[in-house]
Amino acid sequence: KPGEQKHSKEPSSLQCMHLAVVACGDRLEETLIMLKSAVLFSNRRLCFHIFAEDSLKPEFEKKLKEWPSSYTKKFEYNIYPITFSVGNAQEWKKLFKPCAAQRLFLPVILKDVDSLLYVDTDVLFLRPIDDIWHTLKEFNSTQLAAMAPEHEIPKIGWYSRFARHPYYGTTGVNSGVMLMNLTRIRNTQFKNSMIPSGLTWEEMLYPLYQKYKNYITWGDQDLLNIIFYFNPECLYVFPCQWNYRPDHCMYGSNCKGAEEEGVSILHGNRGVYHDDKQPTFKALYEVIRDFPFEDNLFQSLYYPLQSKFLDTVHTLCGRIPQVFLKQIEKTMKKVYENRVIVYLGANHRY
Repeated sequence: KPGEQKHSKEPSSLQCMHLAVVACGDRLEETLIMLKSAVLFSNRRLCFHIFAEDSLKPEFEKKLKEWPSSYTKKFEYNIYPITFSVGNAQEWKKLFKPCAAQRLFLPVILKDVDSLLYVDTDVLFLRPIDDIWHTLKEFNSTQLAAMAPEHEIPKIGWYSRFARHPYYGTTGVNSGVMLMNLTRIRNTQFKNSMIPSGLTWEEMLYPLYQKYKNYITWGDQDLLNIIFYFNPECLYVFPCQWNYRPDHCMYGSNCKGAEEEGVSILHGNRGVYHDDKQPTFKALYEVIRDFPFEDNLFQSLYYPLQSKFLDTVHTLCGRIPQVFLKQIEKTMKKVYENRVIVYLGANHRY
């Protein structure tokens, strides 16, 4: 109508790509480097949901405030205490790595968030989160979460050889990178092995843990595998380049998607960023950690990475540096192209 004011701007929570992480113990630095990798390359605004022990909260706030304003304006964040809505909190806290079971409760706690990407602290983004966020639109009508396989080859996969509980597919799934439509999770009745009728996500968690706790090795990841074993139609499966771990190269290269497209998300599980077992993974972590925010990406990130990779060619993962460099190079080129377009637009009147 004439004179009517239009409010086309969405609330920031809808504009945001939501990223959740759980940090306890000595995971402060790892978490900050993961968040840094997310901010360096992403295009749309980010909303960080950081679940942390009380002692870590002031450290997170202090470190994030030290980042330059050109980057802090790209995200907002909330820090939450570790809480479990059902069952014994101490049991959940000790289930696997400290506090890792918190991820199971994200649909219950973040009631106002429609969708989010959960990642472990030992994850690094080598391309914009925007690209994995688009996968939400690829979900069919029954899918409500996405994860990558635990392994590509059943005969050397952990679940196919050792699991004493049900698991998804032929090799199980890895929960270190998990895209979730929380609204669908909250509204779904899940099939289960406990009662004939369905249970909500929150109703199911503690009884499921009680039933299988003597059989699970990998904690909350095993519980997720059990849930999606009984509800396979609910899971969308990512290709391996979205959750690339040492297992994908230390036995010879077995992630075809990474060979073709490059690694999209690096997952340095088993502490490989902090020891010398997988120097290629450690090199990527250290270069992103040491990158000064305002510096030139090619000069202060890409070239040091190439140089460090030369020292890793004696390892199986180090023999395929292009797998690790392909996406990061592509992403950096896009960043520069965008900056050039913005610069030209600001300096030319047509």
